[in-house]
Amino acid sequence: MDEIRRAGKVVVRDLAVLLGVTELTIRRDIAELADRGLVTRVHGGATLRSSLDTSVARAADASGPSRFRLGMVVPSLSYYWPQIVNGARATAALSRSQLVLRGSTYDPADQRRQIAALVETGGIHGLIAAPETSGQDGYSLLAWLDSLPIPVVLAERRAPTALALRKLEWVTTDHEFGAILAVHHLYQQGHRRIGIAIARHSPTSGHLRRGWARAHSELGLDSSLTVDTVLDDIENGHRDARLDEVLDRCLTTGTTAIMIHSDPQAILLEHRCFDRGIRIPDDLAIVAYDDEIAENGEPPITALRPPKQHIGRLAVETLLARLSEGPKRPIQRVQVLPELHVRASSTSVEATAG
Repeated sequence: MDEIRRAGKVVVRDLAVLLGVTELTIRRDIAELADRGLVTRVHGGATLRSSLDTSVARAADASGPSRFRLGMVVPSLSYYWPQIVNGARATAALSRSQLVLRGSTYDPADQRRQIAALVETGGIHGLIAAPETSGQDGYSLLAWLDSLPIPVVLAERRAPTALALRKLEWVTTDHEFGAILAVHHLYQQGHRRIGIAIARHSPTSGHLRRGWARAHSELGLDSSLTVDTVLDDIENGHRDARLDEVLDRCLTTGTTAIMIHSDPQAILLEHRCFDRGIRIPDDLAIVAYDDEIAENGEPPITALRPPKQHIGRLAVETLLARLSEGPKRPIQRVQVLPELHVRASSTSVEATAG
């Protein structure tokens, strides 16, 4: 909506590149906004709502002053987070609220600087943030957020129970349940040794590994017999050697399926399998986590997809409800389930129970 107000129109192809999402995502969002009477669909894109458009009732006039000014700080403006930001922007626009976005890094000190820069302007009514939540620096950052004089909603983050923070609200994907879904899917395909490869510094990784271990326990599988490793920092000259190490461990342990966080690593491992003559999914099944580019694999990779745009929408809705209803509203902490999109990288196997 920001872009269409600025330029008067948007082109699906250009907007997909700008926001780092698929053209299909843009088309779906345009259709949703058109159904709400906010834009008019045209060939290849959309324009501001035309006075001649009578397809649906015109939405309430959003040209007046903003209802609230909402700050949002995310640790990346490229991978994973653009779709969350898109969902937040659309929901803020529908409520006649302004979303002020800042990008940070994954460093807690930088996150605090970016958040403080927004809060200290005095013009922010509420904040959506995705801070570091582990270690002493993360704990200090969470405690500081809990003490701010404005409401704060965490997106894809939650505070450890041990901190006993009473004001922070959050909306997050249940990543642990996502890992359980992946293991159960692979188990149903006949796999009994199901490995995991996670990103070392991702806040999601710990949840995924807990879900993976829990699913093994529930299914009566021994997770110690399979691959449990870290697979990141593989864009340098040692990439093939690191990928070979993971594949060799799969072969020596009899691991026939593996869940990988995230998509780029899954696709790189898939390419290495092809180089070595390892058949997917017959010799090794792969499930990725994130589903940003997994469908572009060859074969397309089965992936768990966090509901990113929905997370952004819910974060804004939660913050607006807090601002509208005040301190008497009960604290809300929401988990949303990811979806498993099954593709060729994990099906049609001939594995048998062992």
